[in-house]
This record gives sequence, C-alpha cells and structure tokens, in this order.
Amino acid sequence: MTTRLAGLGRLLRLALRRDRVILPASVLGLVLLSVGSAQATLELFPDDASAVAGLGDLVGNPAVVAMYGPISAADADALAVFKTVMTGAVLVAVLAVVLVRRHTRTEEEEGRLELVGAGAVGRWAPLAAGILVALLGVVAASGLSSLGLASLGMDPAGSVAFGVAWATAGFAWVGITATAVQLASTTRGAGGLAFGTLGAAFVLRAAADSVDDGVVHALGWASPLGWAGRVEPYGPDRTWVLLLGLAVLVAGVATGLAVLGRRDLGAGVLPARLGPARAARSLTGPFALVSRLATGTVTGWVVGMLVGGVVLGSLLGAVGDLTSNPAMARFLEALGGSAGTVEDIYLASETRFVAVAVAAAGVALVLRLGASERSGLGESMLATGTSRLRWYGAHVLVAVLATTLFLVVIGATVGVVGSLASSSAPGFWATLGAFAATLPAVWVLVGVAGLLVGARPRLAPLAWALLLVGFVVGELGPTMDLPGWLVDVSPFAHLEQLPGGDFAALAAAVMTLAAAGLTAAGALAYGRRDVA
Repeated sequence: MTTRLAGLGRLLRLALRRDRVILPASVLGLVLLSVGSAQATLELFPDDASAVAGLGDLVGNPAVVAMYGPISAADADALAVFKTVMTGAVLVAVLAVVLVRRHTRTEEEEGRLELVGAGAVGRWAPLAAGILVALLGVVAASGLSSLGLASLGMDPAGSVAFGVAWATAGFAWVGITATAVQLASTTRGAGGLAFGTLGAAFVLRAAADSVDDGVVHALGWASPLGWAGRVEPYGPDRTWVLLLGLAVLVAGVATGLAVLGRRDLGAGVLPARLGPARAARSLTGPFALVSRLATGTVTGWVVGMLVGGVVLGSLLGAVGDLTSNPAMARFLEALGGSAGTVEDIYLASETRFVAVAVAAAGVALVLRLGASERSGLGESMLATGTSRLRWYGAHVLVAVLATTLFLVVIGATVGVVGSLASSSAPGFWATLGAFAATLPAVWVLVGVAGLLVGARPRLAPLAWALLLVGFVVGELGPTMDLPGWLVDVSPFAHLEQLPGGDFAALAAAVMTLAAAGLTAAGALAYGRRDVA
C-alpha cells in the first residue's frame, strides 16, 4: 500500500499549486451563490408567513419540483434555498468531475503522467492526489456554504443539512469520475461518461420527483442527485443521506484503483474508436477538423437544450397561475425585473441561467485549442500550411457558432412549448429574441477564454473561475450591495429584461466589440508565443 502511494504528498502539493486560482475562485463562486440567493430571498420574505404565502404555491408545482427537487415549504429558511439546493448540487458535481479528470486522465493523455511515473511515484498516487483535491473542493464549497447560511441567522441544523446535500452529490461524482477516468482512454471520453451519468441522474430524479406515484417516486432514490434533493434542508434534514454519497465514493474509488492496476498506462478499458483510413473531403481545413471533433459535444448540448426548453416552456403554464399572488410577483420582479407580465419576468430570470450554461459550453470549446497543443495535434496542424491565425480562429468560430445554435434551439423550443402551455406566454419571436439577446454576454466569456489560451495556456482554466464569479456577481451583486463598478464588470449584469423590456442595443454592441477585441488580442498573442 505504501509503495503504491509513494510520492502522494508531492503530487498533492503540485496539484494544489496548479489549482491555486481556479479552486478558490470556484469555491467562492459557489458560496456566493448559496448565501447571496438566500439573503436576497429572505429580504423579500423575512418571516415564515410571508414566505409560504409568496412561494408556497410555486414550490408545490410539479414542473418546479422537476427542476429543483422536493421542497419543504414549512418556513422561510427552506424556501430561501429552494433553487440552490439542486442547482448547487449539480455545480459541485461538475467541479468534482473537472478536478478529478484534470489531474488523472488529462495528465495521462498529455504524457506528463508517464514522466512522473518514471520517478519514485506509486501507481495509485496520481489518482489519489486528484481525488483528494476534488474532495477538498467539495468539502470547502459545502462547509463554507453551511457557515454562510448560518451566519444569516438561518437554522444551524438546516444549514448543515444544506451542506450535506451538496457534499452528497460531490462525493458521489468524485467516485464516479475516479472510475470513468480508468474506463475511458481519452479525456473527452472520461468527461462523456461522467457528465453523461450526471445528466442521466438529473433526468431520472426530475421524472421521479414530478410524478405523483409511489413506485415512480421511489426511483428517485436510484439517483445521487435524488439523494441530494431528499435531504430537504430546513425541513426533514435527512443528513444520513450523506452515507449514500460516501458509499458511491468508496465504491468508485475502489473500482478505479482495481482497474488502474490492470490496464496499461495511456490506455483504458474502453478503447478509443478508430476513424476511417482516409478523411472525407469535408474535413479539409482547420475549421472542418475542429467542427468534426466537436460534433459529439455539440450534439449532446443540442439535446440538452431541447429537454431544457420543454421544461422551461411547461413551467410558463404554472407561472401564469401565480399572477394573483402579489408576494410571488415581488419575488419574480426581484429575479428578473419589473417589465411585462409575470411570464415575461419569469422567463427573463431563467434566460440568464441558460446564458451561463451556454457560456460554459463556449469556454470548453475554445479551451480545446490548449488541449490540442498539449496532445500534439496542434503541432501537427501547424507543421502543414495551416497558419496559427486559422487554427486559433477555427476554435473560436466553432465556439461562437455552437453557442448561437444552443440559444436558438432552446429559445425556439420554449417559444413553441410555452405557447401551448399558456395563452399568456410570450410569443415565439419574443421568446427567441430574449435568448438570442444574451449572446453578446456569452461571446465576451468566449473572448476571455480565447485571450487566456492564446496568451498563456497555463492560465486558461482561469476562464472557468471568471465565468462562475461573473455569474454570481452579475446575478446577485445588486441584492448583496456590492459596489456598482464590481457588478458592471460582469457581462451578465448588462443584460436587459427580455421579453417584456427593451433591447439594450448599445450594451449589446459594446459587449460584442469587447468580445471581438478579446478574441483579436488572443489571436495576436497566440501568433507571437512559442507553441509547446
């Protein structure tokens, strides 16, 4: 055992040094999300009676339960966190996947693990280091959120249960990813397995929670996200659910270590699929190649946007039933503004969350430029007649086109489903325009990622932290009384309320120009630096 873990301490310190920016920034963003959202809700509904009167009908709606999980509507504390329990659990799980994969399969695919393994490093040490870093992130985000909620005067036991809900999901996906990085032979494949499991778990939980049938509802216990939802902070406070997350963690780590001891370095249980011997004519040029490599990712996101559009469109029918509730109207106005109908206000608040998710997809696509550089693909491409500008531009252009496609798909889906769910829902073109209007903010984050990967690939992961902090500052900054200049730094703070409001053409133009400038600066830096 000691021999297999030789060098663990040094690898752990190295991993923490590499994550010295992205890890604290991600944890901070998650803590601000939980505490800031709860604080804003409690300011609107300071006592149990007002909270139940304002939000009780909403959280009992099956469509809302499908999105956010079962909610105890007994008091203000429980209702203050009804959106962040499940949202945060998913984000913590994503953080766990990213950290474990980053320090295991990515290191192995890029050849660094082979160099490290040539020294006095045990076979298990790299995987153990990645797992420990991920667990540190999960525990920090969960624990600090619990402390932050308790500092607002919320019930301490419920605050601990809130952290347990997040930790349950995080622990589970640390274990799942520990196995996924051994099964897949590529970083992309490991991500597909881990994130695919996360998506399937969310769909299973949503279906089980929203159906009023005992047998179907019990299926929610088959999903780790279902476990997180069933903690129900400030209600039943089922903290024992953490044991289920720990069980998945132990089982996943044990399976990963068992597979690790039986496979070759650089290989996986599931081999990478071989392509055809000859490339099709459609693959000529860097843009065609980058597009082809992104096909699986883009397809998955399109499916996700379709499903999300159906859910959001269906929710518009439920929101329309709340128009007679003044307290509910005040809550929605605090989320999205005060222009338009209650359906307009609700949809305006949700478009921002969708924009952040789409921006994350755009950032991931741009950062593939750095991954291609580390894997040697970029060097092979640049050894041909392909210029650096074309290679860089292909990655950015694919990200821009993909994010545009995602927002058009979900906007069109919500427009169609919403009109069927409620006669008061915004029209098709108004809904589509509302989602499309968020594109400039998304493109700014794509430009930031392009600048970082073009200038300093080592700083490229910082784009994730900037995305998370930008979202939290832009969404919760005004309710947290943050300085105006700090809020204005976030591109999401400049999005006007649509539908129902007026399109901010000047802000959109400025953000589009800023995105173009960041992209151009990244291209200039990429053309001048050494390509490793």
